[in-house]
Amino acid sequence: MIPAVGYWQQSKHAMSLNVKTRILFYSKRLSVYLVRYPEGHKVVPHVNMVYEGRLYKLNCVLVKPKTGGEFVCEKNVFNLFGRVILFRPDLYQHRVSKIERGNRWLLSFALTQN
Repeated sequence: MIPAVGYWQQSKHAMSLNVKTRILFYSKRLSVYLVRYPEGHKVVPHVNMVYEGRLYKLNCVLVKPKTGGEFVCEKNVFNLFGRVILFRPDLYQHRVSKIERGNRWLLSFALTQN
């Protein structure tokens, strides 16, 4: 099923508290999302499963929360000042600490390589 492009959607994550996701582009190999994580939200440690190939994510933090909301990953390909992060979510556990104050806005590119 191809998700609707351009519409805000509620997140399917178990810990979502009004997380909003807008799909900007979606294809078999590349997806681009704009995500708003609100105050009080956290992403628990997890690894993303893929059926085949390798998954790369390039996350660009557009707005950092005033307090909390720090991204932590076992291993990054690169991390530029906590703002631009390239990592392998299919190989390494990653999480985001609880957002204590403010919102976290993220532009996320997901690339699947066979």
